[in-house]
Amino acid sequence: MTEPYTANEMMTVAAARALRNDDVCFVGIGLPSAACNLARLTHAPGITLIYESGTIATRPNVLPLSIGDGELCETALTTVSVPEMFRYWLQGGRITVGFLSAAQIDRFANLNTTVIGPCDHPKTRLPGGGGAPEIATACGKIFIVMSQSRRSFVERLDFITSLSHGEGSDHRRRLGVTTKGPTRLVTDLAIFEPDPESREMTVTSLHPGVTHPAVRDATGWPVRFASGVTETAPPTADELAVLRELHRRTATAHGKAA
Repeated sequence: MTEPYTANEMMTVAAARALRNDDVCFVGIGLPSAACNLARLTHAPGITLIYESGTIATRPNVLPLSIGDGELCETALTTVSVPEMFRYWLQGGRITVGFLSAAQIDRFANLNTTVIGPCDHPKTRLPGGGGAPEIATACGKIFIVMSQSRRSFVERLDFITSLSHGEGSDHRRRLGVTTKGPTRLVTDLAIFEPDPESREMTVTSLHPGVTHPAVRDATGWPVRFASGVTETAPPTADELAVLRELHRRTATAHGKAA
């Protein structure tokens, strides 16, 4: 029998599986960090994890609270300045994968981490772009992980913080951006990939027990499904054990109940 797991664990495991041992990955805080470190601790021990603060090949024992967490510097192979990180490593084309999340996403995987509501009278001010706009255009490809709801999967973004496939089709290329952009979007319900022609994010795999109507109900646009949608393999006992131990260590280190 499959060990019981939560929707959040399914999402994190599915996102981690997208990474490979030889990837050089620019890691976002939160869900991306959990997925990337799970990959490092399981099937991709040789992966190079890079955080925005300049830490290269970091191997944290617990998940960082922010890009400035000392855990990242203490466990890194080396730490470089932020200007060097962006100009030489990121804009120099040396990073294969960027792993991001957001507050809002649209059908072409453009991301909003800036503001909810109109800019002059916002309902919510978000943390902002940080390095995400540069990561979204300079990394070889982008993976996105985020929980799915109509609140976050919207027909139109309140603000475009990070460009993905723009208005679809060849819009990204016409803007002079030559990298691939988002090639995978992992949620707590499904896995999406861009349609080869329109570049609209399309469901290619449903997590166990998730139905087509459930995905439609959680999406703010008429979601598309690929022909031959598959079912995501459930988390293995090993994946769950490693992920739960990582979260336990993190909670203990940050003074929270495990």
